[in-house]
Amino acid sequence: STFDVAVVGAGIVGLASARELVRRHPSLTFAVLEKEKELAHHQSGHNSGVIHSGIYYTPGSLKAKLCVQGAALCYEYCDQKGIPYKQCGKLIVAVEQDEIPRLKALYERGLQNNVRGLKLIGAKEIQAKEPFCRGLMALDSPYTGIVNYKQVAQSYAEDFQEAGGTILTDFEVTNMEMAKESSSESADGLKYPVIVRNSKGEEIYCRHIVTCAGLYSDRLSEISGCSPEPRIVPFRGDYLVLKPEKCYMVKGNIYPVPNPRFPFLGFHFTPRMDGSVWLGPNAVLAFKREGYKLFDFSTGDFLDAVTYSGLWKLVLRNLSYGLSEMYRACFLSAQVKQLQKFIPEVTINDVLRGPSGVRAQALDSDGNLVDDFVFDGGSGDIGSRILHVRNAPSPAATSSLAIAKMIADEVKQRFEL
Repeated sequence: STFDVAVVGAGIVGLASARELVRRHPSLTFAVLEKEKELAHHQSGHNSGVIHSGIYYTPGSLKAKLCVQGAALCYEYCDQKGIPYKQCGKLIVAVEQDEIPRLKALYERGLQNNVRGLKLIGAKEIQAKEPFCRGLMALDSPYTGIVNYKQVAQSYAEDFQEAGGTILTDFEVTNMEMAKESSSESADGLKYPVIVRNSKGEEIYCRHIVTCAGLYSDRLSEISGCSPEPRIVPFRGDYLVLKPEKCYMVKGNIYPVPNPRFPFLGFHFTPRMDGSVWLGPNAVLAFKREGYKLFDFSTGDFLDAVTYSGLWKLVLRNLSYGLSEMYRACFLSAQVKQLQKFIPEVTINDVLRGPSGVRAQALDSDGNLVDDFVFDGGSGDIGSRILHVRNAPSPAATSSLAIAKMIADEVKQRFEL
């Protein structure tokens, strides 16, 4: 029950980071602590499965750099491990004239981010690639792909365990404190001075902690005495699915030109590794941090969200967007209308309600969506021994191996491993 470093959270980022750390420091002991009974149970197991190419993100940002690096590493890793994927490409399609300047700007941004193979194509080339899709112009990204990220995360876990790492599931971290005395005392003080306790009262001792807790990253930060900002506000995304007999209408990913204020909004056509096609998602406030169903509710999570001033500032600035999303969440016909802008042949009889995911959206107190990755620690006895991965938004799954390298560099520097 003693470890040099404990990683809290067995999602894809936590597992990738633990794998990278044990590979770099084979003489040290590492544990991954996960509150669920299975790995990659939340965001890592409830996402679209897209291997993003890095088009959207601000040039020079961590998101842009890590996504481009991460996509290349992801393909390489899948090839090494025999994990199936499809490099099916993506078209970002302009259906209105006023979207064309934004599409061209996106193309320039993609070039600045060193995204491979990008080109702008016209209406005829769109139909050659996607016979059922209609558009004026599209950005063709041939290196965008799809994979089952839960399978990738499980493979990271196997690598970690084979290298000597320990994974403790059903271990919900509820408390962290400094040990007052210990039999493992040395001339330098306690060798494993941090006690990490779970909801059942079980505990482990460690020297350092890395948290990759996704939807609970702000709460774990508070538990450790670090800053509660940025706060996590959960947004549920509901998908539709094409009926199996209609999946022939979609060959690769088809995306809208993003609204710069809400780049994660908009209806996407996303083929899956199992042959199905997901449509969506929308984005509505979730009343439970891990609430995947429409009526899932947690009083604590709900009060946490609605008493946060940052959420109200966001809502009031974007009321019409929010109401539109809520309307579409309730009425299937409203969602189908959005889809028909791209594939007019899709009808309400061709779709079914599908799965949902919950996005851990980091929000600051001014109501701004935190767009980039946030890594921080704290001060004091425990704070100086912790690295919090506070915000790892999409494309975190694509970027997981690149993020892991960055986290391992940060851990080495902060903790002088």
